[in-house]
Amino acid sequence: MKPLTPHPSLLTKTARRAVFLDRDGTINVEKDYLYKIEDFEFIPGVPEAIKKLKEAGFLVIVVTNQSGVARGFYSLEDVEVLHRHIQDELAKIGTSIDAFYVCPHHPTEGFGEFRRKCNCRKGKPGMLLEAAREHEIDLVASFMVGDKIADIEAGKAAGCAQILVLTGYGHIEIDRMELQKVQIADTLAHAAARIVEKEKVNG
Repeated sequence: MKPLTPHPSLLTKTARRAVFLDRDGTINVEKDYLYKIEDFEFIPGVPEAIKKLKEAGFLVIVVTNQSGVARGFYSLEDVEVLHRHIQDELAKIGTSIDAFYVCPHHPTEGFGEFRRKCNCRKGKPGMLLEAAREHEIDLVASFMVGDKIADIEAGKAAGCAQILVLTGYGHIEIDRMELQKVQIADTLAHAAARIVEKEKVNG
């Protein structure tokens, strides 16, 4: 798949770098169709990893498929409530997510306006491209970190480097995908350490 990038005017020396993060299985323990605050649980080391990435100068942006909205399991407002909770928890160690992008659609399951084909559902790169436009991000200098093939495909299509973490579904997905140019990390904490170390070397 040919990488897609934002308008050339964004790819300047002032364009920012980002680490795009999948949510379920990468940031938090995988629980099918998670939306309740009481069910949310950070994977160990994740808050500190996010803080490390921010301190290294990266934007940290969550891009998450939430087909539970299309299926009627919960609402977009429920998703926003959970994301506010995540921000509150991260604030306790002096950090935060810079932006959340949510795809509520599914092409074949669910009801109403959310049951449709879209360009935002990973593995398509729509959420990453939208974030790049809105935050002036250089995608080629950025990373996509997730636990599913769809995360890797979205990152590749957007032109980002890709890292598969072995939390969530990662330990299953690794056996189903082409890995020549995909980096592997045990957890987001390990991925963040690698990204920051690479930044030091290149910087």
